[in-house]
Amino acid sequence: MYTQERTAMSNLVVGGPVAVNSYDNAIVAALVENRPVMLVHAFNGGYLRPAELKEDSHDKGVKLATTLDPATKEAQGHLWHITPAGFFGQRPLYFIESAAGQVPPKPSGAPTTAGAGAGDAGRGDDGVPKPQRRRVTVHQDAPRSTADAVQVGLPDKVGDKWRGKNGAPEDTQLWVVTVTPWGGITFVPITHPDAILGFKDHAVAADSEVRLTYNWGGDFTGTVINTFYPRLPNEWSVPYHHVFT
Repeated sequence: MYTQERTAMSNLVVGGPVAVNSYDNAIVAALVENRPVMLVHAFNGGYLRPAELKEDSHDKGVKLATTLDPATKEAQGHLWHITPAGFFGQRPLYFIESAAGQVPPKPSGAPTTAGAGAGDAGRGDDGVPKPQRRRVTVHQDAPRSTADAVQVGLPDKVGDKWRGKNGAPEDTQLWVVTVTPWGGITFVPITHPDAILGFKDHAVAADSEVRLTYNWGGDFTGTVINTFYPRLPNEWSVPYHHVFT
């Protein structure tokens, strides 16, 4: 249905022990290389962005935008990191982290208030400190009509009901990423395995609020099941992006 450049990559294991054949280089880059990507909806080409782009905002959610305005592009509000975060059984888990409003790391050896050795906290395999990124967080009581929203914030900054459900601060920020048969991805929070990342009232339209919704089944056009194609920044304007103007 869509024309897109593809790179052969087989047996990509995502969302479980069963190998899923995927040929989309953007999905591989998002999950394996941790490159920032746009999360573009399969139905109308709109993309996810935090409702508030500033780093000091931790109580706002996510919305679907259908135009890429200069302010959003400048703040990297259209970009997300799908960051590996361990395993749940054999299922790899991920954080959905915004590239907007990320706090740069302190220089190596800089004093911190967290005690000895804290200057090395968060270092990657290459020894470079990682920036603090705000993560998409779900409510402990979701999905309910009064608590099905999401927040974008640091683990210690989001509201109490957005903190770890089972004692770990990150519980409500961990997601299973599942590759769909048509080459998109969908997000399932580990605290609510019968739910997926969707939209308020299942409306896939400009400024729709991202919510958790029960996974009742359906087709991929966005009525119930919402799937996203991760697109690399230099690919965002390829022909199949039906971004409204």
